Amino acid sequence: MSTKEEFEVFRVATFTLSDTRTPSDDVGGRVLVDRLRAAGFSITSHVILREEPDELRASITHVCDADLADAIVLTGGTGIAPRDRTIEVVEGMLDKTIDGFGEAFRRLSWEQIGPRAILSRAIAGVVRGKVIAALPGSPSAVELAVDALLAPTLSHAIALASGRGGKHAAHGHHGKHGRKH
Repeated sequence: MSTKEEFEVFRVATFTLSDTRTPSDDVGGRVLVDRLRAAGFSITSHVILREEPDELRASITHVCDADLADAIVLTGGTGIAPRDRTIEVVEGMLDKTIDGFGEAFRRLSWEQIGPRAILSRAIAGVVRGKVIAALPGSPSAVELAVDALLAPTLSHAIALASGRGGKHAAHGHHGKHGRKH
């Protein structure tokens, strides 16, 4: 038995939801991918999707059914404008909700932007054993959510949601986030 700790690198698929973003101006998507990689996650894909419920539903289902990732993180489409429908799609697919995610995000956002934080509809939950989180599209909101919430908790959430977790997954790790073997 090796004394060196080995970690499973969890896989994350990311999506930007926007009717106007392109690869050249998808700043929120780039921040999302960069921050998740910096936290030790493997990004399996990043896709920009129009804010069409059927497209999003099909994309999430495909990632889950083909086991392309352990988690899915979305940015954009979470506001209250008529075309913002990410939350409705994700909520309709959740097997379990992680209520504390949205609550914590809004509390942290309040410290940065004040009362406008109440307009955030960031959510997280579990779909078919995969952790999913929907974040606002603003790069600063993505940075806050990944650094303050996802980086320290996503590995543990993945381990629990997938049935691979237990007491050992609750311990914090230094460096790369992952599950100890």
